[in-house]
Amino acid sequence: MNTPLVSVCMTTYNHARYIAQAIESVLAQQTTFRVEIVLGEDCSTDSTADICRRYAEQYPDIVRLITSERNVGWRANYRRTIAAARGEYIALCDGDDWWCDAQKLALQVEALEADRECAMCYTRSERRSEEDGSSHIYPAGECHTSFEDMLRLNTAENSTTVARREVVERYYAEVRPDEHPEWLTDDLPMWLWVSAHYRICYIDRVCAVHRLLTTSVSHSDDYHRRLRFCDSLADIMLWFDERYGGRKLHRFLARRKQNVALWTLSHNGPVSEYLARWAEDVRREPWLLLNVAAYGLFAKKIFYRMWIKR
Repeated sequence: MNTPLVSVCMTTYNHARYIAQAIESVLAQQTTFRVEIVLGEDCSTDSTADICRRYAEQYPDIVRLITSERNVGWRANYRRTIAAARGEYIALCDGDDWWCDAQKLALQVEALEADRECAMCYTRSERRSEEDGSSHIYPAGECHTSFEDMLRLNTAENSTTVARREVVERYYAEVRPDEHPEWLTDDLPMWLWVSAHYRICYIDRVCAVHRLLTTSVSHSDDYHRRLRFCDSLADIMLWFDERYGGRKLHRFLARRKQNVALWTLSHNGPVSEYLARWAEDVRREPWLLLNVAAYGLFAKKIFYRMWIKR
């Protein structure tokens, strides 16, 4: 009777400024079922661990703290936090995000309970810049539910999702993401795999806020870091298209990978770096020689450099 229906898995590292708001937003959920919060704290160097311990002591029947004596890294922390979940459903909320709708869990669990063939439910989110406070709704357009559409554009943000725990466990058993250190995120491959094997649904309302930090895995002033992250996302999608999509979208995904990289390099770095990346892509996929966008971006880079020198 004490087993929670939903386990909210929240990984955190150096989130002292944000973690209390994230936890409070889960505690504020209005549900008729039991919810637990599993806090995966990875030996932060700020006061995040102290804040997490205080919540675990204040709410011993709701908050469980998962930690260790040494830092294990984001992937292992993510995995052990999910592995500790006891609920039938797993909800995710990153330690620097928060839920802005107290009905979020109730609505998503209701949708999943009504359709036992549906494996995952997500909502829209608000993406808010930490730097200037600007924000926009994501996705701005259609919420996708098919595997092919999710490959074209993943519209499920990590902190908006609720999935059946047994499905998440099947994902880890089949895909084994720990064998892919080149993947710099764990949520995208999970949702792609779920959409390839099960039905997914969405609630058409904003229920979570995704904080866009100035520096993170996906955001950085270092264009090489941004490029590595974008390449990682593209490679994940290419991997899933090959194994579950019959390479149907291979050319679309490979072209987009090149365009994103060359767009980044059209603004950053020397001309030689742009040309080296273009040549590397063409050696791997000779048909990319016909990608007109690459030449337009190169012209943009040249004219931009000429303009700067004036």
